Amino acid sequence: MNITLRYFASVREAMGTGTEQLDTAATTLAALRAELVARGGAGADALAPGRAVRMALDQVMSPESAPLTPGCEVAFFPPVTGG
Repeated sequence: MNITLRYFASVREAMGTGTEQLDTAATTLAALRAELVARGGAGADALAPGRAVRMALDQVMSPESAPLTPGCEVAFFPPVTGG
């Protein structure tokens, strides 16, 4: 299925882009993250298991078990603090 990926802040810097289109066989956010890590490179480090990364599916914060649907938008970003 074809989906849109968006990357923010330090994840964007590591991936080298803010957005990309991806044809994936992943069915959940967790599977998608694993697929992206398997590509290797700096992006793999940014999304590696154990790294604090938040995910949103169609602009809604979602757990890694959330199912992907054709044409969906997935965003990855580090936790944000403010004050």
